[in-house]
Amino acid sequence: MTEVRADGGGGLPRRRVLGQEVLLVLGVSVGASAIGALIRFSGVLTRPGGLSEQAATLNGSRAPDRPWLDLAWQLFGITTALVPVALVAHLLLRERAEAGGPGLRGMGFDGRRPAFDLAWGAVVAAGIGGSGLALYLGAHAAGANLTVVPESLPDVWWKMPVLVLSAIQNSVLEEVIVVGYLLRRLDQLGWTPLGALVASSLLRGTYHLYQGIGGFFGNIAMGVIFCWLYRRWGRVMPLVVAHALIDIVAFIGYALLAGRVDWLPTA
Repeated sequence: MTEVRADGGGGLPRRRVLGQEVLLVLGVSVGASAIGALIRFSGVLTRPGGLSEQAATLNGSRAPDRPWLDLAWQLFGITTALVPVALVAHLLLRERAEAGGPGLRGMGFDGRRPAFDLAWGAVVAAGIGGSGLALYLGAHAAGANLTVVPESLPDVWWKMPVLVLSAIQNSVLEEVIVVGYLLRRLDQLGWTPLGALVASSLLRGTYHLYQGIGGFFGNIAMGVIFCWLYRRWGRVMPLVVAHALIDIVAFIGYALLAGRVDWLPTA
C-alpha cells in the first residue's frame, strides 16, 4: 500500500486533501448518479402504481425523428460520461510522476494480458449475467423492481454500434472508478479491505437503485464479487470485459427479443 504523506510534501497529498479528491471524483461521476438514483427512487415510491408498473429506460432517443442529431447526442453522452475516467487517469499519472506510484497500470487497466482478461471476463459475465437475469425476472414478478428498458432507440443503422459503445462506456466508467480508483484511494486513506469492499459495493448498488430493490441488491452482490476478484487478480480489465459483455448482451438482446418473447418484461 502506498504511503500517504501527512505533511503534503513531495509524495501523495495528505489524507484530508486525498479524501477531498475522492469526494470530488465521485461527485462528478457515480456519486452524483447515486444521489440522482435515490431521488428518482423516492419519486417512484410516491407515484401511484407498483414498481413493476413503472419503467426505467437506459438508452433512450434524444431526437427520435432526426437520426443524425440523435446520433450526435448519443456520441456526446458516451464521450462526456468518460471524462471522469480521464480525470482519474490524470490524477493517477500525477501520482506516478510525483511519488513513484504505478498509475493506471497499477490497477491493471492496460492491455498487457489480453488472453487472461478476455477469458476470465467471459467466465465472470456468463456467471453474473445469467444469475442477474434470473434475479431481475424474480424481483420484477414480485413487484420489487421497475421494468428495465435497456434501449428504446429508433431502428436506424447506428443503433447496434451505439448500444455496444454505451455498454463499453458503462463498464469502463464503473470499474475504473468504483473498483480500481476507489479501492486504491481507500487503501491509501487507511480503510480496511472489508470497509473498502462494503463502501464500493454499496455505492454500486445505490446508483442502480433507480431500477428498484432488485437492482439495488443485485448490484451490491455484483460489487462484492468484483471487489473480491480485483483483490485476487490485481487487475480491473477482466471486470471491464465482464461488465461490457453483460451490458452488450442485455442491450442487444432486448433490442432483438422485446415484444417477441413472453418472458421478457416490456414497458
